[in-house]
Amino acid sequence: MADPHATTTAAAQALVTPPELEQTLTLLTSHRSVLGYMLLSRGQPVTIIRHSGVVFEGEQGKKYASAIARIVHSVQTGLEEVSGGHSDGDDLRFMRIRTKRHEIMISPDERYLLAVLHDPAT
Repeated sequence: MADPHATTTAAAQALVTPPELEQTLTLLTSHRSVLGYMLLSRGQPVTIIRHSGVVFEGEQGKKYASAIARIVHSVQTGLEEVSGGHSDGDDLRFMRIRTKRHEIMISPDERYLLAVLHDPAT
């Protein structure tokens, strides 16, 4: 099922997404509780490679992208501090943040960040 709000940018065309990622994005958009997803670059500044859902469009999308990148960076830095700078292969794999209205799930990869906005009440 194609998402009418899905956006592909030139950056997304340059990034060849693996078939398993495409399958995951398709599954995400099929869930009615998912309000949208963002696929972000790991570079500085963070850029939106691809998104789905009106909540991530325009300036609001840029704000979310910047906030997600800062959250991931802060958590990674905190984990490094706790471990004394030795990661021992223990990298950040998945984060789930819940507020009163929404839940945001973030899956960092070495090439990109995947963030999904979910309505847990649905």
